[in-house]
Amino acid sequence: MSMGSGAVDGTNGAGSETSGIIVFGADWCRDCRRAKRLFDEQYIEYRWVDLVADPDAAEVARDISGRSNIPVIVYPDGSFQVEPSNGAIRRKLADLGRTEWHV
Repeated sequence: MSMGSGAVDGTNGAGSETSGIIVFGADWCRDCRRAKRLFDEQYIEYRWVDLVADPDAAEVARDISGRSNIPVIVYPDGSFQVEPSNGAIRRKLADLGRTEWHV
């Protein structure tokens, strides 16, 4: 996976029928670890797809986002983010109805 700059928000039919958040990433990726930490600290359930352990999943992430940057985060409403900041993730979670935040 290549790392680039600039976050992307988008919508894709993939993930719209899932019951939770899916994070495609790798442990070597600082942005991926940061996103996981935010979800963990906020007690938000998500499915982690490790692109090192499952290299074929990288193609799935690319198909969703149109890019090879990670993390790719897919939300239950079918929308996705690529390399989002913590603020962008929080705004998306608020859009999905998250109203309480753990300090």
